Amino acid sequence: MLVAAAVCPCPPLLVPEVAAGAAPELEPVRRSCAEALGVLAAARLDRLLVIGPAGPDEAGPAPAGTPGSFRGFGVDLTVRLGSGDAPPGGRELPASLAVGAWLLEHVGWSAAPVDGLAIDRTMSTGDCVATGRDIASRAGRLGLLVMGDGSICRSLTAPGHLDERAAGFDAAVARALGDADTAALAALDPGPAAELGAEGRPCWQVLAGAGEGVRLAGQLLHDEALYGVAYLTAVWS
Repeated sequence: MLVAAAVCPCPPLLVPEVAAGAAPELEPVRRSCAEALGVLAAARLDRLLVIGPAGPDEAGPAPAGTPGSFRGFGVDLTVRLGSGDAPPGGRELPASLAVGAWLLEHVGWSAAPVDGLAIDRTMSTGDCVATGRDIASRAGRLGLLVMGDGSICRSLTAPGHLDERAAGFDAAVARALGDADTAALAALDPGPAAELGAEGRPCWQVLAGAGEGVRLAGQLLHDEALYGVAYLTAVWS
């Protein structure tokens, strides 16, 4: 059963070595993520599952010990998801889960065993919600670390340029996360979300499925459009 969740953005810029000179500007976002992970650590979890968006060829389970790196961003830095040996096959974490693994290492996570699940960023709402329900049906006290950014269209210099719909979309997501409103998250339209570059959409909808029927209180910890990209941090507990 889902007993707690942390929702964090997943730009590689959260990693100071990747951000380089821009690292101080991301510090408030990092602090909010550390606060959210503190809520998870206090929840007496039996298991923590990290979920994040990925391409279709990267989607699927990421067992404990799966390595990741930021070499694709010009930094010779490696991370590992949870503890344990790397699973066979040589597969690496997609970027969103690598950022999640870095956040866990950054706070010295030891509160519960960790594994991961990369979610196809094109997954339908129905499949996302069903995935969340299946995750939550498993025995034990489950926590979710949900990685994903909002729109990338909040300014003229944003990666997706300025789109007038972006601010309203992000505000609706922020309200839903802050209110732990599973119905509002499940109602997000994948079409506009994709057009706005909001890759967190499928993971938020997995959270919606996992949180159905569970009385959790939400709190929005951070809401900022930095470099034209929406970064949202929230906790459900």
